[in-house]
Amino acid sequence: MLLAMLDTSTRLLRLLAVLQSRGFWAGTALAERLGITPRTLRRDIDRLRSLGYTVSAAAGPGGGYQLGQGTALPPLLLDDDEAVAIVVSLRSAVDTFAGMSRTAVGALVKLNQLLPARLRKRVSALHAVTVSVAGTTAIVNPNTLTTLAAACRDHQQITLRYQDRGGRVSTRTVEPLRLAHTGNRRWYLVAWDLSREAWRTLRVDRIDEKLSLGAPFAPRPPPPDVERYVAESISHAPYRHRAKFRLAASAAAMAERVPPWIGVLEPQDAERCVLSTGAETPEALVFQAMLCGVEFELMEPESLRPHLREIAARLQRAARLRAVG
Repeated sequence: MLLAMLDTSTRLLRLLAVLQSRGFWAGTALAERLGITPRTLRRDIDRLRSLGYTVSAAAGPGGGYQLGQGTALPPLLLDDDEAVAIVVSLRSAVDTFAGMSRTAVGALVKLNQLLPARLRKRVSALHAVTVSVAGTTAIVNPNTLTTLAAACRDHQQITLRYQDRGGRVSTRTVEPLRLAHTGNRRWYLVAWDLSREAWRTLRVDRIDEKLSLGAPFAPRPPPPDVERYVAESISHAPYRHRAKFRLAASAAAMAERVPPWIGVLEPQDAERCVLSTGAETPEALVFQAMLCGVEFELMEPESLRPHLREIAARLQRAARLRAVG
């Protein structure tokens, strides 16, 4: 019984692969290609339909079968070249298309589980001779991302080497929770740091590519609001200077314009909100408030006000200057 089931499954996979290879197959030619009878072919076509595949049939002497589009996406069969092309494309999407990055990583994790060693070598060779000229932001190794994503999914500890903002390198063992992506092509890992006994947000481009997978762990309760925790961690918590600005627009309106790396928004009323931000210099704080593109006022700290006046005077002088030559 088991052998018969395996034989049927093998036949179905072969049938699906052949149907995907071209648009239309004559019934007799398809049966001959698979080495089965027309009756067995009809039964196998019905089995494919029961699995969610849309297979059109045309009766008569010139009749045959064609794989069509359905309402849901059934499993796909890929040949070697197609698999390599998809993996390479997904790796590019990780850094190129901000809106698709998380989806691309999820798909990469699934494909990496199934990719044979010979195809991994081809993908690595293509990646090694490819450069990105999209910007100056540090590029994240897709292998690192997919390893971290799989560890988050499988609740598996990771030991890694991490370089902090000051250039100090440390070895940490963490329980990964979630990957976060921002609009400036940055990736972050939210994880419980066992040595520090606290949640940490680590920039993935500062994680060494040599990762050591450890034992499985029981997930602990995450931060109450993971998205807000990440936003606060990357926008103002680690910086030397912090400030709050009142913006002349609602939080809902500004949420579409202010990326997470600029700061955290809090609603104040229907027409105003508060931006909490951080930076390495006072000038950068002012610049980030100006990036919001609306009127703003400083709430705190008062020590930033002289910098505001100095920058305002500088801008006024620049506006009065005429181009020379």
